[in-house]
Amino acid sequence: MSDWARITCGACEVAVDPALGNIRRFLVDGREVFHTAHWVGTERAPLAGAPVDQHLSGDFFAAPFGASDLIDAPNHGWSANAPWTGLARAQDTDDAQMQFVLKRDVMGARLTKTLALRGGHRVLYQTHEISGGQGDLTFAHHPMFHMAAGGHLAFSPKRAALTTAPALEPEHVLAYPARSTDLAAFPAQDGGTFDLTQYSSTTGHEDFVTLIEAQGAAIGWTALTRAAEGDIIIVLKDARVAPVTMLWLSNGGRGYAPWDGRHTGVLGIEDGCAAGAQGHRAATGDNAIAREGVATALHLGADVTHIVRHAIAVCDPPHGFGRVAHVRVEGATLQIADTDGTVIDMAFDPAFFAV
Repeated sequence: MSDWARITCGACEVAVDPALGNIRRFLVDGREVFHTAHWVGTERAPLAGAPVDQHLSGDFFAAPFGASDLIDAPNHGWSANAPWTGLARAQDTDDAQMQFVLKRDVMGARLTKTLALRGGHRVLYQTHEISGGQGDLTFAHHPMFHMAAGGHLAFSPKRAALTTAPALEPEHVLAYPARSTDLAAFPAQDGGTFDLTQYSSTTGHEDFVTLIEAQGAAIGWTALTRAAEGDIIIVLKDARVAPVTMLWLSNGGRGYAPWDGRHTGVLGIEDGCAAGAQGHRAATGDNAIAREGVATALHLGADVTHIVRHAIAVCDPPHGFGRVAHVRVEGATLQIADTDGTVIDMAFDPAFFAV
């Protein structure tokens, strides 16, 4: 922890482990927002495999996303498994920012990470720049959240939700492969349906499903209302660069070490450009996600820079606030409305997504 890089501004604090580039802590009003796996920091951590899994926590940037079956790299790529060098750090009462560069290239590309906080904003702003390189690269953010008693999910409009075969683990509740345009009635393994807008407190399964953004979307979002924790987490993305949101429901379906059936109530909200769980190689050609009409990889080039913008906002809803119906950026405000029309206004940087 002493080697972590930190910034603080207003109600928020962020801590990054430069050894892997992952955000280990995001505190709002002193409360931890992110999940940390139970084996992190214990003697059982090496059983998890790659460094990113040994330190499974917070949020990290995967490039390529998932299995690196096209290049020589560990799971989720060197961006999540290799050191990042600090370039700059500054903070005052109005603004805090730190910037890092990955010590090694990814397919010849240079990766730069910028984290920022704003005074009066309960938001973590992240920007990744991918400059140069050659070939087709997948990527995804990988923030993880724990829900002690389940919770509700709401999403920006999606054109479809898909699973691809095979399932991640033998213990699963979703059907593989399957497709649905109704997120509240996704095909289930038992022949019924499963509600993707509800994270159940029932454990014993591991599932992974890809949501594809609606055509023409600029800002995509996922709203997670946590029952026991009493907060709402809003994860926002530039949908023009990251057209898919992959949900990892890790809810006790892995009985082997170091998971030991104890990794329960965890949700990964993984915004990116990838072919779901099919891997890097599949994403560069024909695949089920691409057939829905979205890109599944970034095309790298010597004079090309891709900018990936991502934000995580945290709010404490007023008593009686219902299920989230929509989220939008209006001027310098992030508006969160429930199904009854009640609106929460949060301070938000209107220039961040530049839309």
